[in-house]
Amino acid sequence: MKQLTKEDLLLKNIKRIHMIGIGGSGMFPLAQILHSKGYKLSGSDNNESDILAKVRKLGIPVSMGHNPENIGDAELVVYSAAIMKDNPELVAASERGIPTLERSFLLGYVTRMFDNVTGVCGTHGKTTVTSMITQILMESDKDPSAVIGGYLKAIEGYGRAGKSDIMVCESCEFVDTFLKLSPDTALILNIDCDHLDYFKTMDNMKRSFRRFASMAKKVIYNGDDENTCETVRDLTSDIITFGWSENNDYYPQNIIIHKGIRVEFDLMYRKEKLCNVELSVPGRHNILNAVAAAAAAIDLGADINSVVSGLRNFKGAGRRFEILAEKDGIVFADDYAHHPAELEVTLSTAMEMGFKKVWAVFQPFTYSRTSMLLDEFAAALQIPDRVVMSKIMGSREINTYNVYTSDLAALIPGAVWFNEFEEIADYVVKNAEPGDLVITLGCGDIYKAARMMIAQYDE
Repeated sequence: MKQLTKEDLLLKNIKRIHMIGIGGSGMFPLAQILHSKGYKLSGSDNNESDILAKVRKLGIPVSMGHNPENIGDAELVVYSAAIMKDNPELVAASERGIPTLERSFLLGYVTRMFDNVTGVCGTHGKTTVTSMITQILMESDKDPSAVIGGYLKAIEGYGRAGKSDIMVCESCEFVDTFLKLSPDTALILNIDCDHLDYFKTMDNMKRSFRRFASMAKKVIYNGDDENTCETVRDLTSDIITFGWSENNDYYPQNIIIHKGIRVEFDLMYRKEKLCNVELSVPGRHNILNAVAAAAAAIDLGADINSVVSGLRNFKGAGRRFEILAEKDGIVFADDYAHHPAELEVTLSTAMEMGFKKVWAVFQPFTYSRTSMLLDEFAAALQIPDRVVMSKIMGSREINTYNVYTSDLAALIPGAVWFNEFEEIADYVVKNAEPGDLVITLGCGDIYKAARMMIAQYDE
């Protein structure tokens, strides 16, 4: 039995929960799981969406807009980190003495509802690997529950409620959110410099990842990633390794990267071939993602045939080199890459795919990351043929770093930048040619620029 927190004890003794922002991609999977466990839910949101249609299909009432009366007879009000403290529903809950809980605490509670939780963490690749594991387990009839940080086409959503004791959970390190979870298995993909506005140093990052790993009974980790190896050294957990080299338990051999997006390799386990794997998602990095997913899924009881079919049928997670459209011979794609290491991998993959020119349309995200990693961003953005950038999306930050997109553009030969997405769309549509790839990059809302470009062709 997993140790319960005071928040868990509260949740264990109530049944009526109101969720502010229930249409959010992080909220809906929790709503699905709680609904399947018998909780009576209600929710509110500001904008209609496909997710809200699915919420209503479950029989969960949804109110549009945020009003005090929306919380009804709720015994608990849950909100996401994006909800402001002066939200009318939060204020009303406080005035009525109704407990409130931020979403990450609820996610922690949900992980303690399951006996076999795999928490997927790492600086890069979490969404893809969580999605791959989920797809393999579904094809193996393991019926997992899942919470994923991106859209998985196979389930038409960001998570699912299964009937087994297995849960796969994307576990984000930002502000130590993953330390609220209770993983039985910790899967660590890699550890790289990021979120230094919070962690300050790499040593602090490693300390948090070690705490996460030490919470689990089993650790599956990248045996070729130096930071990860240092982080898990001397842990007494059961250990499984994956990586590129045969020094690991799981690794790939006989890799063939076909022109375009098809990749194949032999999946090896301790020098024995388990199967041949075909991937329909591009990039050498996805080979390692697939090896990690296979290692975790096999440990959860998936059979080898399901590993093969699950990875072959995996068409990618939303905003992970997602092909959006082809217009007049120009391919438009979108990717979540927002860290120099991610940009390097994604853009190197794009350059290997045989396009006439690769256009990188990049939105820097947060002033701290842009300032601290300026030279690394500049190096990665010299990989493609053309670079177009937007102004920095500050998100939660104020620009105390005095950094601007123009500073980054000055370090990249031929780079241009614009303040508005409309200007970006006009420039790219005017200059891109048949045979080119245009890929929008960033974890903010740069995908809107891609939609504008496609709309111009449609018009």
